[in-house]
Amino acid sequence: MSLLGSIVSKILNPFGTSEAKAGESSAKPSETQAQPSSGGGSAPASTPTSGGTSSGGQVDVEAVLNDLAAKNSQKLNWRSSIVDLMKLLDLDSSLHARQQLADELHYTGDKNDSASMNIWLHKQVIKKLEENGGKVPADLKD
Repeated sequence: MSLLGSIVSKILNPFGTSEAKAGESSAKPSETQAQPSSGGGSAPASTPTSGGTSSGGQVDVEAVLNDLAAKNSQKLNWRSSIVDLMKLLDLDSSLHARQQLADELHYTGDKNDSASMNIWLHKQVIKKLEENGGKVPADLKD
Protein backbone atom coordinates (compact mmCIF):
# COMPACT_ATOMS: atom_id res chain seq x y z
CA MET A 1 0.00 0.00 0.00
CA SER A 2 1.19 3.51 -0.74
CA LEU A 3 2.01 5.94 2.06
CA LEU A 4 -1.00 8.04 1.16
CA GLY A 5 -3.16 4.91 1.17
CA SER A 6 -1.83 4.02 4.63
CA ILE A 7 -2.58 7.49 5.98
CA VAL A 8 -6.09 7.60 4.54
CA SER A 9 -6.81 4.05 5.66
CA LYS A 10 -5.68 4.58 9.25
CA ILE A 11 -7.76 7.74 9.64
CA LEU A 12 -10.88 7.07 7.62
CA ASN A 13 -11.10 3.39 8.45
CA PRO A 14 -10.07 3.21 12.11
CA PHE A 15 -12.01 -0.01 12.68
CA GLY A 16 -10.37 -1.90 9.80
CA THR A 17 -13.48 -2.68 7.74
CA SER A 18 -12.84 -3.76 4.18
CA GLU A 19 -13.50 -1.17 1.48
CA ALA A 20 -11.59 0.22 -1.52
CA LYS A 21 -8.08 1.46 -0.72
CA ALA A 22 -7.56 5.13 -1.56
CA GLY A 23 -4.21 6.10 -2.98
CA GLU A 24 -3.04 2.49 -3.31
CA SER A 25 -2.37 2.67 -7.03
CA SER A 26 0.00 5.06 -8.70
CA ALA A 27 -3.00 7.04 -9.96
CA LYS A 28 -2.71 10.73 -10.68
CA PRO A 29 -4.38 12.98 -8.07
CA SER A 30 -7.37 13.57 -10.35
CA GLU A 31 -7.93 9.82 -10.61
CA THR A 32 -7.52 9.31 -6.86
CA GLN A 33 -10.16 11.97 -6.16
CA ALA A 34 -12.91 9.85 -7.69
CA GLN A 35 -12.27 6.89 -5.41
CA PRO A 36 -14.65 6.07 -2.56
CA SER A 37 -13.60 6.36 1.05
CA SER A 38 -10.63 4.31 2.05
CA GLY A 39 -10.51 0.95 3.68
CA GLY A 40 -8.36 -2.01 4.49
CA GLY A 41 -5.12 -2.03 6.36
CA SER A 42 -4.59 -2.25 10.05
CA ALA A 43 -5.33 0.68 12.27
CA PRO A 44 -4.75 1.48 15.89
CA ALA A 45 -7.54 0.33 18.15
CA SER A 46 -10.22 2.91 18.72
CA THR A 47 -13.56 2.95 20.42
CA PRO A 48 -16.88 3.80 18.77
CA THR A 49 -17.42 6.44 21.46
CA SER A 50 -14.52 8.49 20.10
CA GLY A 51 -16.85 10.36 17.75
CA GLY A 52 -15.11 9.00 14.66
CA THR A 53 -18.23 9.04 12.51
CA SER A 54 -20.61 11.93 12.21
CA SER A 55 -24.34 11.47 11.70
CA GLY A 56 -23.88 11.96 7.93
CA GLY A 57 -21.68 8.87 7.67
CA GLN A 58 -18.46 10.83 7.14
CA VAL A 59 -15.51 10.01 9.36
CA ASP A 60 -14.70 12.94 11.64
CA VAL A 61 -10.97 13.32 10.97
CA GLU A 62 -10.46 15.65 13.92
CA ALA A 63 -12.16 13.26 16.36
CA VAL A 64 -10.15 10.26 15.16
CA LEU A 65 -6.82 12.10 15.33
CA ASN A 66 -7.59 13.75 18.68
CA ASP A 67 -8.49 10.32 20.06
CA LEU A 68 -5.19 8.87 18.83
CA ALA A 69 -3.28 11.89 20.19
CA ALA A 70 -4.89 11.48 23.61
CA LYS A 71 -3.65 7.88 23.73
CA ASN A 72 -0.13 8.76 22.59
CA SER A 73 2.61 9.44 25.13
CA GLN A 74 4.21 12.09 22.88
CA LYS A 75 2.71 15.53 22.38
CA LEU A 76 2.18 15.55 18.62
CA ASN A 77 0.87 18.51 16.66
CA TRP A 78 -0.98 16.67 13.89
CA ARG A 79 -2.94 19.84 12.96
CA SER A 80 0.08 21.52 11.36
CA SER A 81 2.91 18.98 11.13
CA ILE A 82 3.05 16.17 8.55
CA VAL A 83 5.84 14.59 10.62
CA ASP A 84 3.67 14.52 13.75
CA LEU A 85 0.66 13.29 11.77
CA MET A 86 2.68 10.39 10.40
CA LYS A 87 4.13 9.61 13.85
CA LEU A 88 0.63 9.63 15.32
CA LEU A 89 -0.36 6.99 12.75
CA ASP A 90 2.74 4.88 13.51
CA LEU A 91 4.15 5.52 10.03
CA ASP A 92 7.73 6.26 9.02
CA SER A 93 8.11 10.05 9.13
CA SER A 94 11.72 10.19 7.94
CA LEU A 95 12.75 12.62 5.22
CA HIS A 96 12.98 9.72 2.78
CA ALA A 97 9.40 8.63 3.60
CA ARG A 98 8.13 12.20 3.20
CA GLN A 99 9.94 12.49 -0.12
CA GLN A 100 8.25 9.26 -1.19
CA LEU A 101 4.87 10.72 -0.16
CA ALA A 102 5.75 13.86 -2.13
CA ASP A 103 6.38 11.68 -5.20
CA GLU A 104 3.02 9.95 -4.73
CA LEU A 105 1.28 13.32 -4.55
CA HIS A 106 3.22 14.70 -7.53
CA TYR A 107 5.08 17.42 -5.64
CA THR A 108 6.97 19.61 -8.11
CA GLY A 109 8.98 21.70 -5.65
CA ASP A 110 12.44 21.08 -4.23
CA LYS A 111 12.25 17.96 -2.07
CA ASN A 112 15.43 19.05 -0.29
CA ASP A 113 13.58 22.12 1.01
CA SER A 114 11.87 20.03 3.65
CA ALA A 115 10.07 22.93 5.34
CA SER A 116 8.21 23.96 2.18
CA MET A 117 7.61 20.35 1.19
CA ASN A 118 6.24 19.48 4.64
CA ILE A 119 3.74 22.35 4.58
CA TRP A 120 2.60 21.32 1.10
CA LEU A 121 2.36 17.64 2.11
CA HIS A 122 0.23 18.41 5.15
CA LYS A 123 -2.21 20.46 3.06
CA GLN A 124 -2.41 17.76 0.39
CA VAL A 125 -2.99 14.96 2.91
CA ILE A 126 -5.81 16.94 4.55
CA LYS A 127 -7.28 17.57 1.09
CA LYS A 128 -7.08 13.86 0.21
CA LEU A 129 -8.76 12.92 3.48
CA GLU A 130 -11.66 15.21 2.62
CA GLU A 131 -11.83 13.92 -0.98
CA ASN A 132 -12.04 10.37 0.33
CA GLY A 133 -14.97 10.99 2.66
CA GLY A 134 -13.40 12.55 5.71
CA LYS A 135 -15.00 15.43 7.59
CA VAL A 136 -12.13 17.91 7.91
CA PRO A 137 -12.21 20.88 10.31
CA ALA A 138 -12.72 24.20 8.50
CA ASP A 139 -9.51 25.65 9.94
CA LEU A 140 -7.46 22.95 8.16
CA LYS A 141 -8.89 23.61 4.72
CA ASP A 142 -7.20 25.97 2.28
